[in-house]
Amino acid sequence: MKEVSGKHYLTPLFEPGSVAIIGASETPGKVGTMLLSNMLAAGYRGALFAVNPKYSTVSGVPCYPSVGKLPGHLDLAVVATPARTVPGVIEECGRAGVRSAVVITAGFSETGPEGARLERTLLDNAHRGGVRLVGPNCLGIARPELGLNATFARGAALPGSLGLVSQSGAVCAAMLDWATPNRVGFSSIVSLGGSSDLDFGEIIDYLANDPKTEHILLYIEGIRDARRFLSSLRAAARAKPVIVMKVGRHPAGSRAAVSHTGAIVGTDDVFDAAMERAGVVRVASVGQLVAAAQALASHVRPKGDRLAVITNGGGPGVMAADRLGDLGLPLADLAPSTVEALQRALPANWSHGNPIDLIGDADSARYKAAVSACLADGGIDGILVILTPQAMTEAEATARAVVEAAGGASKPLIACWMGEASTGPARKLLHDASIPVFRTPDPAVEMFAHLASYYRNQRTLLQAPGPLAHQAAPDIKGARLVIDGALAERRKLLSETESKALLAAFHVPIAQTVLAHSARDAMLMAQEMGFPVAMKIDSPDIPHKSDVGGVRLNIMDAEGVRSGYREMLDEVGSKRAEARLNGVIVEPMIVRPHGRELIVGVIRDSVFGPAITVGMGGRAVEVLRDRAVALPPLNAFLVRAMVGRTRVSRLLGAFRRMPAVDMQALESVLLRVSEMVCELPQIEEFEINPLIADESGAVAVDARAVVRALQPMRSRYAHMAIHPYPADLVANWELSDGTVVQARPIRPEDAEMEQRFVKNLSERSRYYRFMNSVRELTPAMLMRFTQIDYDREMAFVAVRGESGADEDTMPQTMRIGVRRAIASVTVAVMSSGPTSNAGLGRAARNTWALTDCGHIAASTSAQQPSSLIRQDCQVESKTPILDSYESSCCRLRPNVARDPTRAQQAGLGAGCPFPSGARSIRLRALR
Repeated sequence: MKEVSGKHYLTPLFEPGSVAIIGASETPGKVGTMLLSNMLAAGYRGALFAVNPKYSTVSGVPCYPSVGKLPGHLDLAVVATPARTVPGVIEECGRAGVRSAVVITAGFSETGPEGARLERTLLDNAHRGGVRLVGPNCLGIARPELGLNATFARGAALPGSLGLVSQSGAVCAAMLDWATPNRVGFSSIVSLGGSSDLDFGEIIDYLANDPKTEHILLYIEGIRDARRFLSSLRAAARAKPVIVMKVGRHPAGSRAAVSHTGAIVGTDDVFDAAMERAGVVRVASVGQLVAAAQALASHVRPKGDRLAVITNGGGPGVMAADRLGDLGLPLADLAPSTVEALQRALPANWSHGNPIDLIGDADSARYKAAVSACLADGGIDGILVILTPQAMTEAEATARAVVEAAGGASKPLIACWMGEASTGPARKLLHDASIPVFRTPDPAVEMFAHLASYYRNQRTLLQAPGPLAHQAAPDIKGARLVIDGALAERRKLLSETESKALLAAFHVPIAQTVLAHSARDAMLMAQEMGFPVAMKIDSPDIPHKSDVGGVRLNIMDAEGVRSGYREMLDEVGSKRAEARLNGVIVEPMIVRPHGRELIVGVIRDSVFGPAITVGMGGRAVEVLRDRAVALPPLNAFLVRAMVGRTRVSRLLGAFRRMPAVDMQALESVLLRVSEMVCELPQIEEFEINPLIADESGAVAVDARAVVRALQPMRSRYAHMAIHPYPADLVANWELSDGTVVQARPIRPEDAEMEQRFVKNLSERSRYYRFMNSVRELTPAMLMRFTQIDYDREMAFVAVRGESGADEDTMPQTMRIGVRRAIASVTVAVMSSGPTSNAGLGRAARNTWALTDCGHIAASTSAQQPSSLIRQDCQVESKTPILDSYESSCCRLRPNVARDPTRAQQAGLGAGCPFPSGARSIRLRALR
């Protein structure tokens, strides 16, 4: 799908110049009647047509018998005809050159097998005709600013900055019904319905780049393409706040799991982890979604999670503090200057702390002084102002004082005017001033928690970990051989010895393990490794050994080993007579007086792929259910945040006579597990329980793995929802003048270096690159250039010396980029200073290549301030003006053009690995 006249390919859907209501009617109660009525009431400014062979006009709108009979080009078709006719209508739209359609009609996959077949026909016709579909079974789409209301909801939305995307038409209708009387406006409203074609990913892509959309609200019932969804969501969250409501938190049935990890970690935990990595805020109810929308409309963003509570009653202040504690948020510490300012304005018996109790007779002046003092305190990130109606309370006057004090404030201020009869008008006054106002403290605190989580998740969004940590290289080939051996024997459950072999291959410390096939062997092995020892049954049919008496601990002598061996076989045999027994595992008894038991696990979510969890370990894992979940890849920042969310984290520091755990060793284990997940897509489940950590390190005492046969994947990391930082594309170059530079994919922390680089370009180079006289990059441009997903977009920097060392070590940047959701690639080399003619482009050509369906796109060195290589398999050209490389499929590879053997091994010329008509380009490394 290509750009059209420089516009996004979904422009005909969101900004149509002409709309046809197919199935328009004048019969009261029909969907076609309501659609046309809403379009007319909204004052649509484009050309509006009706299509229905029964009429010549409908409500004064010209009506035509079919799409093919329309007098001009049609941008958007809105279909409300019986389900059986819709595939034919879409086929006709394709022949007429219509590129977007909204299918309101129900009666497809949701109705059963026959409806599913009808939907497949609908999709086939749409793909052949090049028609992109919203729906079927949806409420419709609206763009209030354009007067576009192609929905059958009652009433019209106000123009505004909120973009709402929902899989539920009912939720869209409810939001619209709430928004208009509350003067909340929308830039776009999209009801996805069945999402048979256009899904969240592409819609979010459009809204992320839409200047009219400043905030995005999502109502989600299910995700189809996790990689596309998260890629789009992360891109949008870098530019504007995104609020997500996901239903289905408690599925009726839980999947069968071999490990404790699989039993305690649900799909909702994984979804939360995905939202955290995406930098968005998740809410739990429509009420919270509405409150978040109201907060976003105020355009105020918190920079932290420290809340000050101002109240005229001690009880409500304590209620707010309790709710903050439940949510893990701190009350702000008041600065000495703030306390001093409050001392001057408040009576002597005020609370002298946070919550700030102004006392029951507080007037508007006290409230105004307290709000002003808190706004000036740099240690306070948000303010909650609570008022309870007492005999001396001036509800409206206080509301006006708060509005006046908060004018132009850069911190979020939330109000809670409790009561009803005497506080209703005051709440309206606050609401009219765009200050979120509640009747009780709890929802007000929850709203601030959502805003604060946006700030916290934005820091997580900046993390770009690679697949491998900067430690000793793992033995990936050896680990794969262990898995292949088990799969060759048609086994999915690895033995403890095999599971620990995987850990050892990734340098995770393990307890030594040997397998004994007789009591005599067990005694000899125990004597060789030294007492005390532990013994465990080894069986491919028994995942939880202790449940059947298959574990003996702290055995102190050879006689104990011999008797323990026989007793264990007898007990397990009586409880699981059908189980296959390979023997008994003997290992040293790990005795660590200061050890804390943890569990580290991996599960594979059906939508988001592998997820990593950590929590309190031991036999009571499923009772305690202590866990934190994160999506790989991980880095040290993400690991520390993950561990900090667990209850067991409180036991890892020093307390009583217990020294603190070696956190670096614990972090190293989690990073190694992240590596293993990235490099071994065959892993279905993995569990270390217990992992014993103390002041001297961490050791995996027991391990269990479940694997699966690997299906063909389109890329090395296709099994992951988040593409790792492509460390394998890092290269060191020696330029023609002897300068040594490191070329690598860009990272978020390169923003300051990138800004300095652009400032030091000549005016001519800046003009060629940006097509205007920009002097420096805006914050939004910096985010766009340095925070990329490495999946659909790529950019490189070539750095001389240490990154960002000083003004004299400017990076020379080379960019290979993909505009989101459009199959076009911009390839350019920009350089400044002494390396302008040092062969930077030639080095890039010799290192990487863009390949289109097997053809290597050769590049030439950059001799101009800015240059482009355009390659259409036969045609090559150079120009200082940026252009696009158009393709339906494109991959980034290390250049194998000069190595025919490597090219043959890579399978070049074997055809495009992506489906024909792919609408996004994948840039990836070839291993």
